[in-house]
Amino acid sequence: MKEAEYKRKIIDYLKKNMKKGYTQESLKWALVKQGYSRTLVDLAIKEANKEFSKEAPILKEKPVITHEIIGENDKPISMGINKPWWKRLLGLD
Repeated sequence: MKEAEYKRKIIDYLKKNMKKGYTQESLKWALVKQGYSRTLVDLAIKEANKEFSKEAPILKEKPVITHEIIGENDKPISMGINKPWWKRLLGLD
């Protein structure tokens, strides 16, 4: 078997098992214990990560993060954030 085919099989194995939730570290040491070269496994992990990054969706806009403070009566509390700091400090309208 050629080295490229050999590496491809390791990459496919890594991708399949990472999708199942196994960590890269656990897969790496499982392959090393089975007799695979550590450098070959490291190269295969890098290649699998590159392929995963190509498959990942590209976010076109930033997500908007909002928050609100909920009081004891399960209703939002207005903190007067839109007021100038000196009005909040003095308790003015």
